[in-house]
Amino acid sequence: MTGWNMFPCFALPFMLLWAGGAAVAWKGWRKAALTLTVSGTVLCFAFILMMWLSDGVPPLRTMGHTRLWYAFFLPVIGTMVYVRWGYRWILSFSTMMAVMFTCINLFKPEIHSQALVPALQSPWFAPHVIVYMFSYALLGAAAIMAVYILVRNGKENDSDYETCDNLVRTGLAFLTFGMLFGALWAKQAWGMCWSWDPKETWAATTWFMYLYYLHLRKSDPDAHRKAMWVILASFCCLQMCWWGISYLPSARGRSVHVY
Repeated sequence: MTGWNMFPCFALPFMLLWAGGAAVAWKGWRKAALTLTVSGTVLCFAFILMMWLSDGVPPLRTMGHTRLWYAFFLPVIGTMVYVRWGYRWILSFSTMMAVMFTCINLFKPEIHSQALVPALQSPWFAPHVIVYMFSYALLGAAAIMAVYILVRNGKENDSDYETCDNLVRTGLAFLTFGMLFGALWAKQAWGMCWSWDPKETWAATTWFMYLYYLHLRKSDPDAHRKAMWVILASFCCLQMCWWGISYLPSARGRSVHVY
């Protein structure tokens, strides 16, 4: 058995490892939490690598594949935040989101041939999507931090805002690289770097929204709650860019990014 047929054999163990890591993190067992979470993440990547080697092409062709990468990157970012800032709850949230995306793939599997449509055969396609998924995971963690701060409502501290700022800065940097790789891919696939396709328009909107957040934090550092709402609005734009455009009438049958 290859490909998606093997997915349950990998998914159930790595979800249990992630859940175990999140559970022991609440007890303050740092080493055990990291061991379990990292083990689950390595197992998830092993499945991605197995699919890559089995199919001969990176698993980046469908929404199911992007959900798989997102499920992989969420615990990576959760672990980074946990190690750097020590938030015990972050592994619970990253695990919850990663398990959700994994379960969607379990209950709605997508099985495809090895053939790629011509537009996806560019060498720039793989780095474009992988970098984008990593930036989405970072910006997803920033959205979780924003909700955490808003819920605490005055009980947060400066380190919480520092965490948000660092996540958005890093996420926006990777988002920028992802857009640049995407422009190179578009130039090779369709002969132009940018065409104001619906997905490209939402990508630009998302980029400017996160840039506005950083500008707001610099120009008005006391507008804390406003800044957190900007993060959440930006994350909504990101969701439209990622999968929401598939449901827009303007994109159906017109967008070159909808397959």
